Amino acid sequence: MGNSQLKITILGCYAATPRSFTNPTSQVLEIKSNLFLIDCGEGTQVALRKNKIKFSRIKHVFISHLHGDHVFGLVGLVSTFSLLNRETELHIHGPKGIKKFITVQLQLSGAWTKYPLIFHELSSKHSEVVLEDEEVTVSTIPLKHRVYTNGFLFQEKLGDRKLLLDEAQQKNIHYTLFKSLKKGKDVTSEDGILIKNDLVTEDPAAPLSYAFCSDTVYDPEIVPLIQEVSALYHESTFLESEAALAAPTKHSTAKQAAKIAKLARVGKLVLGHYSTRYGDINKFKEEAITVFPNVILGDDGQEITVE
Repeated sequence: MGNSQLKITILGCYAATPRSFTNPTSQVLEIKSNLFLIDCGEGTQVALRKNKIKFSRIKHVFISHLHGDHVFGLVGLVSTFSLLNRETELHIHGPKGIKKFITVQLQLSGAWTKYPLIFHELSSKHSEVVLEDEEVTVSTIPLKHRVYTNGFLFQEKLGDRKLLLDEAQQKNIHYTLFKSLKKGKDVTSEDGILIKNDLVTEDPAAPLSYAFCSDTVYDPEIVPLIQEVSALYHESTFLESEAALAAPTKHSTAKQAAKIAKLARVGKLVLGHYSTRYGDINKFKEEAITVFPNVILGDDGQEITVE
């Protein structure tokens, strides 16, 4: 994948317990050359197979919190990786306690991994960078739920400038300088003339970003952290008719998710984590678009492309 798109595959986006036709929370994000697993509810590895996602491409797992519908699928996935003779490292980023949560189960079942399993335990209540490479930065989004919870912000870094090959050749620039041009540098042509970078290159594609906000009460404090992201996933457990249940359970309604999207001026809002009390999830979208126009009704098996 080039600079111009990211892809979200929703493996599960329903609250509470798995059912025969719905899965609890889990998503895969493809951004630049990375494939990230975000949350890992029960049934995640089956959903990965159904959606034809290569297990070996997953190097990092991000867990928002330790409620079962976001993490009960992880030990099974970790074990399956061993059965598939995985050798590459697996990094698990999650709340303090995630290491014990997984290793006790592995220990008692005599199923230690054959590959390096590396835990990055989180405890800060402030946003922090948890992963950074040449292409992306991943930061936490502190959320307010019944237990310690983080969302995650995935941001592309600004890519190389686009070389205008015809212009560069016309100005007699040697091909060995093309890399310098892509990095934004001015160069000297073979005629000894200094060529300004913007004469032979174009701006790179604008970096894309994705904010994953799992279980949380309506909390405008997160808005500065997710300002103008390309896409926002925000839990919407309830409709406004059950708004009285949202605050005590520390969840949000579809309308509240839309308010956050509007305040943050995001590109797209993806809804999910629907309470299984509702038969028709279309009502979530109907409610959200009264506040924010660009709403995607998340559902199991759905692929969302952001450009």
